[in-house]
Amino acid sequence: MDESFLELFLQVVIAVVIVFLADAAIVRLITRIAKRAGVSPAIVRELKEVMVVVGVLVAITATAHITGLSSGLTTLTISGVVGLAITLALQNTLSNMISGLLLFRDHALALGDSIECAGIKGTVVKIGFRNTWIKNEAGSIVIISNTTLASGPLTNSTATERLEKRLSG
Repeated sequence: MDESFLELFLQVVIAVVIVFLADAAIVRLITRIAKRAGVSPAIVRELKEVMVVVGVLVAITATAHITGLSSGLTTLTISGVVGLAITLALQNTLSNMISGLLLFRDHALALGDSIECAGIKGTVVKIGFRNTWIKNEAGSIVIISNTTLASGPLTNSTATERLEKRLSG
């Protein structure tokens, strides 16, 4: 077997393994954050599936670049165009997901908190990646996008002690 072919094959295998290990680590991190935030198992499954697709696309791109099927500039250009298309197509969804992660990371919301935002007042019953479910005083469930909550103003009546600890710490 040709030594250069073996070296190329090894580079491809190493790149693919690294991509899938990184993908698996990201999936574990997202899953952990999602479970803490009370995200439904169906959404967690969907996120895992999306990450698998992203991992496969990255592995294909890396393989094309390593094998010389595409030049560095071509690979970068295609990756940029695909990334831009995905970002534009998912702009609102990504905005809501990032806002949800930031609300969770900042401990601004937790299940059971009594909040008021955008004229809606009630108790947080579910925090998802894209939206938060609030049970209002009439007993109805109101679903508010995480972007709306993050852009505020958001009043959290029950989290004063938790939020003051975040401010001082």
